[in-house]
Amino acid sequence: MPTTAPVIRSDAPGSFAWSVFHERHPKLIRQVLDALPYGPTERAAIEELLAESTGGVLEPLGPDAHDHEQWLQWGQGLFGRPWGEAPFLWAESYFYRRLLEATGYFRPGAWQGIDPFAPFKDAELAGPAVDAELAALGELVALAADKRGEALLGSALWGNRADLSFQITASRGDAGHSSALIADDSALLWSALAAAGSPKVCVIADNAGRELLPDLVLIDHLLVSGQAAEVVLYVKPSPYYVSDATTADVLATVRRLRTAPGPEAGQQAGQEADREAERIGRRLWQAMNSGALVVRTHPFFSAPLPFHAMPADLRAELSGATLTLVKGDLNYRRLVGDQLWDPTTPFGERAGHFPSPVAALRTLKSDVVVGLDAPVVARLDATGEKWRTSGAYGVVQVHC
Repeated sequence: MPTTAPVIRSDAPGSFAWSVFHERHPKLIRQVLDALPYGPTERAAIEELLAESTGGVLEPLGPDAHDHEQWLQWGQGLFGRPWGEAPFLWAESYFYRRLLEATGYFRPGAWQGIDPFAPFKDAELAGPAVDAELAALGELVALAADKRGEALLGSALWGNRADLSFQITASRGDAGHSSALIADDSALLWSALAAAGSPKVCVIADNAGRELLPDLVLIDHLLVSGQAAEVVLYVKPSPYYVSDATTADVLATVRRLRTAPGPEAGQQAGQEADREAERIGRRLWQAMNSGALVVRTHPFFSAPLPFHAMPADLRAELSGATLTLVKGDLNYRRLVGDQLWDPTTPFGERAGHFPSPVAALRTLKSDVVVGLDAPVVARLDATGEKWRTSGAYGVVQVHC
């Protein structure tokens, strides 16, 4: 297998990466401007970012930005060139960093610390889809522990389809495909946990809301079942990629579980479901109190770099894990490298650099994929659909 592959860029019209900058981001900008009453200064800066990122050249952060020097280092050789000539992963990350700068997120003032994506996250977490998912938790009670674990692993995997940035541009056709698991190492995942005496599980979260909810329910199951003695949940240090989870999002989701509405008087249907949601929320809260569940972050999780460039302190933290669950599409791109690998490249060949055994739970929403069997690739290619980016297919891939 080749040890390198073309780095994905966004300068090819019609490509998925090009569509992110020229279709998804303009829609996102409109939604951000509609969602919060930013003033003229912020609105102008946001509009300027959109114009620059779709037809201009990369400009550095201002010298007063707290991470100005860091981004100069990360972007060495890129500033002054068209956005499309930068690696897609780097450019996409920089777009979101610049969006926070435009909205005043890091600057002293009225908008400091205000998540520009909070209205979207809040609406989703309070919506009827989450009500339905909370109600479905009651069905877990009757399942044997192993079947409950399988169901929750699947829920955590397919919960990634709730990514808000994906929904912005997902068409009816994209959403209509039946989901399919095209690589499944889940048996290896469970056996790795079973073989450990006192398993420590790390979870690198992806999105908030409807994805973070099943992630937290899975974490509760791992702790209650003894398949994890300790769980460390890593989130983003600041808002990122529309719906990526922060500590505030974790707290909001646990609160949503704890305050799930109880059944009305005389109604038995759904009663156990409502109580199960509340029980899970209470256990997660207690697990955080006791240290069985620890929420952490690190600046690297918002860096425009692949995981093989992970700094030594974070690498040391993760090296003690029995298994690290890497959630979602962006983390997958960072894990295996955001390059056009042959999809039959072994997953372990691309993920072997990770400091602990690693399991990727990911629905496909970008061009990168490895670890597939050749007949599976041939069958998917023969359909003529955009199977790599539709969100209709998923993988559970493990390297121990």
